[in-house]
Amino acid sequence: MSRLVKLFALAVLCGSAALVAVSQTSAQQATRVAEKTPPKLGLGRVALPEEIKAWDTDVRPDGKGLPPGKGTVKQGDAIFQAQCASCHGEFGEGAGRWPVLAGGHGTLKADRPDKTIGSFWPDLSTAFDYIHRAMPFGNAHSLSDDEIYAVVAYLLSLNDIVKDENFELNDKNFTSIKMPNAGGFFPDDREVSEKQFWKKNPCMTNCRGEPKVTGRAISVDVTPDEKSGPKVD
Repeated sequence: MSRLVKLFALAVLCGSAALVAVSQTSAQQATRVAEKTPPKLGLGRVALPEEIKAWDTDVRPDGKGLPPGKGTVKQGDAIFQAQCASCHGEFGEGAGRWPVLAGGHGTLKADRPDKTIGSFWPDLSTAFDYIHRAMPFGNAHSLSDDEIYAVVAYLLSLNDIVKDENFELNDKNFTSIKMPNAGGFFPDDREVSEKQFWKKNPCMTNCRGEPKVTGRAISVDVTPDEKSGPKVD
């Protein structure tokens, strides 16, 4: 056998050996990956589009998610008296301890502010979304989309946001309604306003000196001198 033929045979043998080694390595890697991958349980199935749609009912401030529909203040008045007034009162004043829905304008700076749809909520979508999901209490999802539009229109009327009892709220003009306290909210800006306090290695021990006492409860008469406290009405 010539020297050239011997060299060619040796190259073929080396190549085959290398190919076998690579194949074995790949097989070993595949085995390790398979061992780390948890086996499928074989339970359930992929959700159908209509099933996802049934759960995807949120309504956002920009109007995304609003269903087609319409309803007037007058229509909402009739629905509200039949479905909602037993808890919220005829005019949204609240019955018993059930939530108050109207009034409270100008009370947010008071010690006990009245946080209603008209005085506190920044977006009308909150009212629609909540009623759509959870109201009437104990009979959720019983109202049609048109009935919800009508009830929300009536709530706008109760809070003097709209004046005309024939006003129609619908999916086209919904986002044009500006709530009285819309300017009282702002996005969370801690990433900017508090960034100066962020430290890679925060202090964990002896970070401050001894705290200075600036007042005592007994000085403002909130700590009784006697063993029994004062009678509270």
